[in-house]
Amino acid sequence: MRSPITSSAFSPIIRLSFTNPKCLCSVSIPPAISEPGILEKPTSKVLPHFLDDPNPKTNFPEKTSPESGFPGNPSSAYPGYSQDTVPTSQIHEETAPLSQSHVIDALLCYVNDPKSALKYFKWVEKQRGFIRGVDVFCVLLHILMRSPETYVDAQKLINRYVSGDSGPCSTVFFDRLINCAKRFEFELDHRVLNYLLNGYIRAGRIENAIDFFNSMICEDVIPWVPCMNILLTDLVRRNMIDEVRDLYNKMVLRGVYGDRYTVHVMCRAFLKEDRVEDVEEYFRETKERGDELDAGAYSIVIQAVCKKPNLNLGIQLLKEMKERGWVPSEGTFTCVIGACAAQGNMVEALRLKDEMINCGKPMNLVVAKSLLKGYFAQGNFDSALNLFDKITEDGLVPNKVTYSVLIEGCCNSGNVEKASELYAQMKLSGIVPSAFNVNSLLQGYLKAQLWEEASKLFDEAVDGGIANLFTYNIMLSWLCKGGKMDEARSLWNNMVNRGMVPSLVSYNHMILGYCRKGNMDMASSVFSDILERGLKPNVVTYSILIDGNFKKGDSEKALDLYDQMLSLDIALNDFTYNTIVNGLCKVHQTSGARNMLKKFLEKGFIPSCMTYNSIVDGFIKEGNINSALAVYREMCEFGISPNVVTYTSLINGSCRSDNFDLALKMRNEMKDKGLELDVTAYSALIDGFCKRREMETAQDLFFELLEVGLSPNTFVYNSMISGFRDLNNMEAALVWHKKMINDGIPCDLQTYTTLIDVMLKDGKLVLASDLYMEMLSKGIVPDNVTLHVLVNGLCNKGQLENARKILEEMDMKNMTPSVIIYNTLIAGYFREGNLKEASRLHDEMLDRGLVRDDKTYDLLVKGKFKGNQSPVKASHG
Repeated sequence: MRSPITSSAFSPIIRLSFTNPKCLCSVSIPPAISEPGILEKPTSKVLPHFLDDPNPKTNFPEKTSPESGFPGNPSSAYPGYSQDTVPTSQIHEETAPLSQSHVIDALLCYVNDPKSALKYFKWVEKQRGFIRGVDVFCVLLHILMRSPETYVDAQKLINRYVSGDSGPCSTVFFDRLINCAKRFEFELDHRVLNYLLNGYIRAGRIENAIDFFNSMICEDVIPWVPCMNILLTDLVRRNMIDEVRDLYNKMVLRGVYGDRYTVHVMCRAFLKEDRVEDVEEYFRETKERGDELDAGAYSIVIQAVCKKPNLNLGIQLLKEMKERGWVPSEGTFTCVIGACAAQGNMVEALRLKDEMINCGKPMNLVVAKSLLKGYFAQGNFDSALNLFDKITEDGLVPNKVTYSVLIEGCCNSGNVEKASELYAQMKLSGIVPSAFNVNSLLQGYLKAQLWEEASKLFDEAVDGGIANLFTYNIMLSWLCKGGKMDEARSLWNNMVNRGMVPSLVSYNHMILGYCRKGNMDMASSVFSDILERGLKPNVVTYSILIDGNFKKGDSEKALDLYDQMLSLDIALNDFTYNTIVNGLCKVHQTSGARNMLKKFLEKGFIPSCMTYNSIVDGFIKEGNINSALAVYREMCEFGISPNVVTYTSLINGSCRSDNFDLALKMRNEMKDKGLELDVTAYSALIDGFCKRREMETAQDLFFELLEVGLSPNTFVYNSMISGFRDLNNMEAALVWHKKMINDGIPCDLQTYTTLIDVMLKDGKLVLASDLYMEMLSKGIVPDNVTLHVLVNGLCNKGQLENARKILEEMDMKNMTPSVIIYNTLIAGYFREGNLKEASRLHDEMLDRGLVRDDKTYDLLVKGKFKGNQSPVKASHG
């Protein structure tokens, strides 16, 4: 395709000096030009179709001079440039100059004989002193483009020329080509420009190709669509997606949208940036324009939308493919089936699997993997194993990926026994387990508390060189969470000795372990090791340490760590925010926690129900029910709905503050919101009414608890037994104890303390003693409350000597009796008139460092001392 050159947008090129550019007849034509062998035999190889036949949509003009008589017709457009006019006397001059202008003059003599022009150029190239210039090459290209017979030669020359390093940049080349056409009145054939564009792409000179493309656009020369596709494809391969968009948009502005291969390229370009929405929009616009599409384009788009995943669109496009008469490829079916399974639509996934098989596409391992994952995600363990058996029966050989999905799925489903069986089967089939397989099974063993099997698997993985850092971290995590820090340290040393470099995750596990053991010194030591190694502690590291220090009661150190995080610009996460709020509440700084929450809100933290629950519970434990209610209202205003834990705390606080109307109001509010009371909520209500000695209401709540399907715990039974004891209804208290035993609820220290008190008040000393011995046999250690109950009961029954033995037992166990116990014994001896022993016990109490309370003073004042004995004297002043 040709176009006359009338003007150029490029800067003019300095003309070479020609004596007469319209009649260059005095040049020397070498005799060798007519000799055979100078030029290789013209190739008969046909150029690729896209370089012979431009896309018809470009509407380039055809030749403007079909009557030129080309080739070799003296009546051509260049009548002065005929080889017949060259003087014979000069033909044999071998010393003719080989300047650029001389060669151009000679080439122009062959303007109607492109093959001879090429022969001459090849001869000139071999002559000493000839330096090939861009203008010579441009003139030759224009001449070669005058005959279809030399198109292939032109393309070969271009490819050879642009693959070298000596030529000018593409924009200069384009400029010279345009100027040569103007100077020598050549008709610009657009084919040569597309040859050059393609040549730059083939040579890997992508930047030159882009510049040349833009130069063509500026001259209103539309590149052929195939050339554009090749360039776009190369740009996509190089991840130059911005350039792809730019070049394509320039073509679109000129009304050229490309062909079906352009659709493929542009879709892949969008997918390189994971811009699935752009793929959808582009494909929709292409369909609306009525552009040519093929099954390949549909396949690309289907795979794209399935990644999003837009499952409905994927299925719809698959249906359109079939309506157009195309059978989706195995890859397309595989992609949609995978998306269906991933989205939990196993019905559609299985339907498409059957459809794929009916279309003659075989079942493959990728589809099997997707279906297996889908079954495991739904907890359909049996169907997954049945599918595995089916594919093996049908001849599919499971690979490492198949076994990996099965082993992981079985472990997550809690069937570690089957996972272990599959692991062994995989090894027997000759597949070497990967670290992923080992780690999956290892986590399964540990989750099932199968430490021996886990340890054996770990040792095998280490000896076999399979274990990686993640494997070690799994073991470290389990040991540290279990408080087995000696074993964790041993494993750490083993890991380091084997050349494993601990990661920050490894260090975090160790810090967590020491924090849970309350060993903050070792936790701080590990933290120092992190810094010495040049690692940067992250938000997890600091959050663990902050939590550990709060639990240890060191709020100052915890807040110092928080300040460190801020100074290091470490972004806090929700866990950190909640840890600080909860930690302050645990150390009875609930008001400080509330103020800290306000600061966090300014930083963009979005509190959860758990955040507010910590503060509500903190105020309840501090006995500040009003502040707790204020926080409750605040969370409701913030749009956070209170949950069972919130209401349970408020019910508990209301009962503690003797505000039972509020407690019942909270209970009713829970029911109105559809929240079901849990055992803790019922326990708080039952305990509150028992303390108010409203045992009928307490019993109603107890049976309501049973009706809703909950099981009462030890605390509930203790409340009921204590309630009847406080009413001196010893018989009912013992009935509830019997019911507790029959229901299989274990007795704790409070249960035994209450029952012993019941027996002693009822005068059943032997039964009280039996209960005490039973408690000791179960390993339950009595505290000062239990011992006071015993001492008080024995003293009330005149059993002072037995009560004294309780003190002796406490001495043997290195337990210090409380002031209340001493007061009880002193009062007992006063009642019996044994003032001497009462005075001795008083002195013993002071010697132990105990401080007299008001009760002690009352006893001493009311005691009847004889002679000159006085309280001051008896207490050593």
